[in-house]
Amino acid sequence: MKSHPNEPGCRSQTSDFPPPILVGLKMTTATRQEVLGLYRSIFRLARKWQAASGQMEDTIKEKQYILNEARTLFQKNKNLMDPDLIKQCIDECTARIEIGLHYQIPYPRPIHLPPMGLTPLRGRRLQTQEKLRKLSKPVYLQSHDEIS
Repeated sequence: MKSHPNEPGCRSQTSDFPPPILVGLKMTTATRQEVLGLYRSIFRLARKWQAASGQMEDTIKEKQYILNEARTLFQKNKNLMDPDLIKQCIDECTARIEIGLHYQIPYPRPIHLPPMGLTPLRGRRLQTQEKLRKLSKPVYLQSHDEIS
């Protein structure tokens, strides 16, 4: 028994389901809910955010940074299809939220690796150092250099 396309509860081929932002994604329902939940929690966090300095202008700047960073990264990653990359982005998002709440700063915490400080067993070539530097980058900074 087929239902007519104009009947309530029937979706036609031209409807906006799934939402345009998720077209082409091969993500499970649980992953989609987790990503959307993170997105909502970031916006809730930005709404309640208070700068550590207590000054209103700092609070406004930091709130705006949180919102812009979230929009930029979620927009950039909206077409990811690889489940491992999606999981990596979810882990990065979670880590940045936790670190921001703990240290009361929304900006990613920088790391310092001294030049040529990651010595491989053989030689100190620049390419090897760059590769080791990229591998040693914390999860919460994976996308920071790409958009900054």
